[in-house]
Amino acid sequence: MEADNMILPADRLVAHRGYPYRYPENSLTGIESAIRVGAKYIEVDIQLSRDEVALLFHDRDLQRLCGKTGAVHDYSWSQLKTFRISEVERFGEVFSQECIPNLEQLVELLRCHPQVTAFIELKRISLAQFGEAKVVAQVMKTLQPILPQCVIISYSLPALKQVRELGRQPIAVVVDDWYALSQRQVQALEAEYLFCDIETLPDKGRLQVPGSRLAVYECTDVDRARAVLARGVDLVETFAIGEMLAGLQAGSEV
Repeated sequence: MEADNMILPADRLVAHRGYPYRYPENSLTGIESAIRVGAKYIEVDIQLSRDEVALLFHDRDLQRLCGKTGAVHDYSWSQLKTFRISEVERFGEVFSQECIPNLEQLVELLRCHPQVTAFIELKRISLAQFGEAKVVAQVMKTLQPILPQCVIISYSLPALKQVRELGRQPIAVVVDDWYALSQRQVQALEAEYLFCDIETLPDKGRLQVPGSRLAVYECTDVDRARAVLARGVDLVETFAIGEMLAGLQAGSEV
């Protein structure tokens, strides 16, 4: 398939952490905006609070997004829900009222958008703090109302194995390097999706892994996305979902 013949760009892009190009990452405002501009796939990061409430947060500490010391697991949910994820260095005071959302809030949002698939990433810092079994159990319990819309993803193979043992919930392995996708322990999981860094892709040849859909991160360049999609990549994660959707549709650059 030639790159210029790409159709339905919304089926080929994942809104990475919502819409960070314009909104704080993993914020409900950003996720809602990504869906509003046409995203059919979103990706969010999940950690547990000290009292084991699942919430949306990427970083290993709170400094960049909240201007606070410590990590998510150092605080209770009652404390964390008062923290602002305003990203002051990028947005100033524009999002000064944007709070850390919990997973239940995301569930309620996605119940209104059954056409959206959510990639739910279990972050390694929480898995190390609480153990795979506890994190998986808490997240799966919270996601129960929308499980058919969800794919559980992680760098942690033991965590994904735990998910597999609960049934046939779709999973995705995340790796840093294209060549890691061929490792025996990765292949043994028979994941529905595989994610790798776009920077590690080989320069030539088809980009496919038999039995799995291939996704790459992170890209805000329309021409580059078009090129890897033409070579066999199924999905491209992007921080700039609106701009990338428009660019793929029009054949122009972000």
